[in-house]
Amino acid sequence: MAALPQVTVTPAAEKFMRRMVRFSEAPEGGFRLTVTPGGCSGYASAFTVEAAPQAGDAELRIGGLRLFLPAESRLMLDGVTVDFADTPTQSGLTFTNPNAAACGCSTAGTAQPPAQAAVSLSSIRRL
Repeated sequence: MAALPQVTVTPAAEKFMRRMVRFSEAPEGGFRLTVTPGGCSGYASAFTVEAAPQAGDAELRIGGLRLFLPAESRLMLDGVTVDFADTPTQSGLTFTNPNAAACGCSTAGTAQPPAQAAVSLSSIRRL
């Protein structure tokens, strides 16, 4: 069995994921979240709704929500909080990693805020 990450999913993110699954073609399925390194101490992410986990995915249960995580995503999400933001300037999932190292791109020497990334709802397309 695949090791599950210590990931926190906020109620807002859980609500978003549940809605995506409920209104999909596979309402009995799950939310598949793929996270990869992107940018300076950040994340790039994509998601789909799947009827079942793909080969190599681990399934994390959050209440009745099925969250499918590929191996790379499990590594990236360990210790991370997944949230959902809906503001005039941003709408989508956000990721906060309180243990992220400061960015090495600058010589300023000051600590950077925790790493965050977002996936925009406008980037979602139906295949």
